Amino acid sequence: MKICASRVLLCGCGALGTVLADTLVRAGVGFLRIVDRDFVDLSNLQRQILFDEHDVANHLPKSIVAANKLSRINSQVTIEPHVADIDWRNVRDFVKDVDLILDGTDNFEVRFLINDVALETGIPWVYAGCVGSHGQTMAIFPGESACLRCVIETPPDAGATETCDTAGVIAPAIHMVTALQATTALKILSGRKDLVAPQLTIVDVWDGTLRQMSLSKLRERSECPACVHGRRDWLNGGNKSQSTVLCGRNSVQISPAQPANLLLDELAAKLRKLGAVTSNPFLVRLTLTDPMYEITVFRDGRAIIEGTDDIAAARSIYARVIGN
Repeated sequence: MKICASRVLLCGCGALGTVLADTLVRAGVGFLRIVDRDFVDLSNLQRQILFDEHDVANHLPKSIVAANKLSRINSQVTIEPHVADIDWRNVRDFVKDVDLILDGTDNFEVRFLINDVALETGIPWVYAGCVGSHGQTMAIFPGESACLRCVIETPPDAGATETCDTAGVIAPAIHMVTALQATTALKILSGRKDLVAPQLTIVDVWDGTLRQMSLSKLRERSECPACVHGRRDWLNGGNKSQSTVLCGRNSVQISPAQPANLLLDELAAKLRKLGAVTSNPFLVRLTLTDPMYEITVFRDGRAIIEGTDDIAAARSIYARVIGN
C-alpha cells in the first residue's frame, strides 16, 4: 500500500528514464511526474524501451510518448508529463510534493542541481549514470548519508570522461544499472530504507564485474561544500548553462535567458519562409538544407539544433532563426 500511495519525480526519460518509468508503473507507484526536455530520435531506440519508429516519425516529446504508453500499462497510476528542461528556476516546483527523486538524466549539471534541491528539501534521491558498458548508482538521504558532491565535488571537465558520443552505451548496461536503481527506489518507497546500503555500486556488463564502495564514513570525513557547508551553487543559479551538447546526437540545445510562451502556430507560419516545417501541439520543426540542419523549437523557447555539436554555431543558428 505504501508504494501505491507514493509520489515520484523522474528527471529525464531517455535510456535510464524509460526503463525506470516502465518498472515503477508496473510496480504500481501512485504518482509519477516525468520531466524531459527532448523528443524521440531514431538513434535512441536501441536503448530507450518505451519508444518506437512511429514516435520518431511523429517528432513527439519523450515525456508525452512515455505518459501515453505508461497509462495503457497501468491506468491506476497518475502520470504527469512535462516537456521542460530542469533548471534552477523550475526544479523546486517539480519536487515540491514528491517522496523520491530518480535520476534519469545524461549530464552532471542536472545531477548537481538535483543534489542541491534534495539537500534543501530533505527529499531522498537515487543517482545513476551509464556510458559504454558500465554504470554506477547510489542512494542519497539528505542529512544522513554522503551526497553526490561528497563523492564527486565538481562535474568532470569537458573531455575528461567518456560520453555517449565517444563510447556509446549498450542497452544491457542500462538494464543492469536501472535494475539496481529501481530496486533501491522500491525499498525506499515501501518504507524499508534501512535495507539500502550506504555505497556506490559500479557495474560493467561487458567485463561481468560488480564493485561496491562503502560510503558510510565518507560524510564524517567530508568537507563537502553542499551537505556540510550548505552551499547550493546549482540551485541558486550560480552554475548554469544555456547551451548543452546532447549526448550521442550531434545536437545542441539552446535555452533562452528567460523561458518564453511561444504561439507555435504563428512560429510555424514564420519559419515556413525558411524551409520545410512540421509541427504538433508540443513543438515546431524546421529543416534547413544549405547547410543541413534540423531545428526543433519548443513552446518555452528552447531549441534543439541537429547537425552540429559546435555550441557557437548552434547559437548563431538560433539567433538567425528564432531571434535573441
